[in-house]
Amino acid sequence: MGISRAGSAAALAARAAIVTVAAATVATIALAVPAAAPRAGGTIVGVVTTAAKNPPPLRVTIDPDVCGQTLPDDSIAVDAAGHLAGVVLTVPGVKAAAPAEAPVTNDKCRFAPRVSLVRPNGTVAMTSKDSVLHTMHAAAADTRSLFNVSLPIPNMKISRPIDKPGVVTLTCSTHTWMRAYLFVTEELSAVSGADGSFKLDNVPAGSYDIKVWHEALKAAVPTRVVVKDGETVTLNVTMK
Repeated sequence: MGISRAGSAAALAARAAIVTVAAATVATIALAVPAAAPRAGGTIVGVVTTAAKNPPPLRVTIDPDVCGQTLPDDSIAVDAAGHLAGVVLTVPGVKAAAPAEAPVTNDKCRFAPRVSLVRPNGTVAMTSKDSVLHTMHAAAADTRSLFNVSLPIPNMKISRPIDKPGVVTLTCSTHTWMRAYLFVTEELSAVSGADGSFKLDNVPAGSYDIKVWHEALKAAVPTRVVVKDGETVTLNVTMK
């Protein structure tokens, strides 16, 4: 017994009505879903600049075969456009875990990197690429000696703990021009790169006076910034 044309048309019409109702229901549900809330926290980006110039090269007084006759004075590392490296920017009161370990290498009678972040109770992982005797003496800001170790051969590795927040200075007793700095912190911080740029992520909404540290220069005010959830704010810093 066959189905009439009229019956087929009615069935198709019924199916179309069901599909239409279903689509309308989905659309209604979609409209009922609230828009996503702004992402908690914002981002601070910027570039550090200075009118200061790179200091004259340092004259090498020992081991010139390894170190060279002269070396750059890395106390101010600025490019031709005035972008300044090695500046630490900190969001005060915002807790964040810095790296648990700070690798520092002796490379052609220079410490690399010049500035590192590390958390309190973290470690310094020291090594050398040079075929001369280096030492690594760490002193806290209050001049307290934290350790003094020797690295007499290439690829030797030694680790030592770093306890309290603050700036730790690394020097070499053999090559007295060598300097590096460990910025020991439990606050959200970043170090400006060779192009002067920096980025601070996951900053809670609020108003902050960003703390700025550099081994030789000081920040020109202001460094206040207002952070909003889900937004990126730019803070360009000038050092003098």
